Amino acid sequence: MTEVLHYAAFTTTPTGGNGAGVVLDASALDDAQLVVIAAELGYSESAFVTPGPKPDDDRSFTLRFFSPKAEVGFCGHATVATAVALGERLGVGDFDFHTAAGEVPVTVRNDDGVLKATLTSVEPRVHEAAPADVAEALAALGWRDEELDAELPPRIAFAGVRHLVLAAATRERLAELDYDFDRLLRLMERLDLTTVQLVWRETPTVFHVRDPFPVGGVVEDAATGAAAAAFGAYARELGLVAEDAELTLHQGHDMGQPSLLEVELHAGDPRVRVTGAAISL
Repeated sequence: MTEVLHYAAFTTTPTGGNGAGVVLDASALDDAQLVVIAAELGYSESAFVTPGPKPDDDRSFTLRFFSPKAEVGFCGHATVATAVALGERLGVGDFDFHTAAGEVPVTVRNDDGVLKATLTSVEPRVHEAAPADVAEALAALGWRDEELDAELPPRIAFAGVRHLVLAAATRERLAELDYDFDRLLRLMERLDLTTVQLVWRETPTVFHVRDPFPVGGVVEDAATGAAAAAFGAYARELGLVAEDAELTLHQGHDMGQPSLLEVELHAGDPRVRVTGAAISL
């Protein structure tokens, strides 16, 4: 019988964060079984672990991620959950994760009795979003052009998977999320988006975010590490922050599942680091 672990990532309490299933030995499972397990769990994503490409390295693993509907190229919160689960069993330190998006180094540390994992993204990319696609996204969300923050223009950002970043001008606009699921799903499938990251800037380095995730069969994600990494690249590309910067992202509060995501940017390194705690459920 397959052992499935249950974790909440980007939180230190079981009422917060984003849940993920973690299967630490998925070697005997085929793709159809992975989809079934992920669907039965119902988390936005679950992680399935097999040995890495270096059989003599006991801290190297291959990770695959599945939503309740399909495989996902990369998932940040399930990566953090998996790293903490392995850290509890193998000890803190460095892990080498191999994903469909590329190699993702992760470091697990003990922070006053709480295990935290820091993932380092693949090299990110940011490019402009077509005006027609932005208009369609706004129509699906029920947002008006004037409700956007003009200083944070729409972009498509990638740090393993693609996200459309849209910035709300007010916290009130971000708090009201009632969108056309099927319409947004069609747009996201056409643009190969994993989430739409909706953002409100509280301070130069503190942001509140929400992530509709209809392509995964989920209305909204409570904590999205992949989108946090992509947003870090977005903030750097637009010159919103210094080359060396630490950003704080609050997510899940409007869902009643508060999550905390820490994003680091280092001068001279295009990759983005995302840190979060995770706890067993």
